[in-house]
Amino acid sequence: MRMELFDQSVPAKPLQPLADRMRPDRLEKFVGQDELVGEGTALRERIVGGTLMAAIFWGPPGSGKSTLARIVARIGDFHLIERSAVQSGVKDIRSAVDKAGEKWRLSGKKTILFIDEIHRFGKVQQDAILPHLESGAIGLLGATTENPALAVIPALRSRLGIYRLKRLKREEIRTIIDRALNEGGFDPLFGELLNDTIKERIADKSAGDGRIALNLVQALSNVCNTRSMIDVDLVDELTRDSTILYDKSSQEHYDHASAFQKSLRGSDPDAAIYWLAKMLAGGEDPMFIARRLVVTASEDVGLADPAALLVATSVMNVVEKIGMPECGISLAQATIHIATAPKSNSAYQAIKSALYDVTGNGKSYPVPNHLREKVNKNRSEEGRYLYPHDYPGHEVTQQYLPTELEGVEYYKPLNQGRESAILQSKNRRK
Repeated sequence: MRMELFDQSVPAKPLQPLADRMRPDRLEKFVGQDELVGEGTALRERIVGGTLMAAIFWGPPGSGKSTLARIVARIGDFHLIERSAVQSGVKDIRSAVDKAGEKWRLSGKKTILFIDEIHRFGKVQQDAILPHLESGAIGLLGATTENPALAVIPALRSRLGIYRLKRLKREEIRTIIDRALNEGGFDPLFGELLNDTIKERIADKSAGDGRIALNLVQALSNVCNTRSMIDVDLVDELTRDSTILYDKSSQEHYDHASAFQKSLRGSDPDAAIYWLAKMLAGGEDPMFIARRLVVTASEDVGLADPAALLVATSVMNVVEKIGMPECGISLAQATIHIATAPKSNSAYQAIKSALYDVTGNGKSYPVPNHLREKVNKNRSEEGRYLYPHDYPGHEVTQQYLPTELEGVEYYKPLNQGRESAILQSKNRRK
């Protein structure tokens, strides 16, 4: 029975995504990461020389990790076996090693195992790779969006070079878009519709992710079949809520929390509000944010504005009792209060110094007799506790520190905000 050329019973082969079609296969067409693989860099020399067989590429989505691994294999003429950590286990590793041995026997080619999302491999799976990597039976390239120091076991990490990729720059995204329009098989008319304003909007929306940029170009080409024009509103419509660069279960969680807290410490309310908005939009636990506010109120504002801690702890109560989205306003209020408050880390420095003396400097001394719970009231004034309220001004000079630490100052008030009054009072008592 003869099959017709367009037999409807045979499913059509799906169109290859533009991001895959445009994936470069040589370094000359690789866009971005010049500091890592640009001319004259050590990594580029290793790739070109075919000596890179054990590495982890660490970076955000769409920065070129998988592409770079494939280029490494192609230039080095290695047999490449690709696996995703999400779908693979110890059995797959053993199978890859067997295939590597067979490939070596048949063709003399070395094999590289490329594991995407290697951070999702558990300890057992990572341990299973070690002996084969150590023996040289197989090379290993991994790609991860997570910090390898946290996601990869030390024994494996010590055998791999770790290379960090960055988000693509705006001009690099533009290069990728222009190349796709020229080489992606699009009608020239479509390229004309994507003017500079549209390209800039795509670059904005992709936020340094080359894959998002190419997917958006492809989506625009599909929509273009039913529209006579493309504008920025259409770009916004296609990307609504899809490019918030925040994953509360990944390194992004810690990076954003760090940026938030450093913006508070740096007295920049606009930056602090921005990072707060990203965390909330990304689904972060508002109680986690509230805890960051409490920490900053004590560590960085401290006694320069004691009310900051009251505001932060009150917000924790609001978060617990009301929840999102209403508590977002209270979080914003506390964020602005703490960011704009005068700053003092004197309380943080005081406890830090005291803890060092007690735990790391061998200065753990017993309580002086006159400060102990049961004090002999019949002792002379020199050897007994002096009750401050029995003296003028409700103050009396006596030794509260252990004798060995007499004169030590842990708390050193700063001339900041309300702490200025404490500083003046302490100076008067000296």
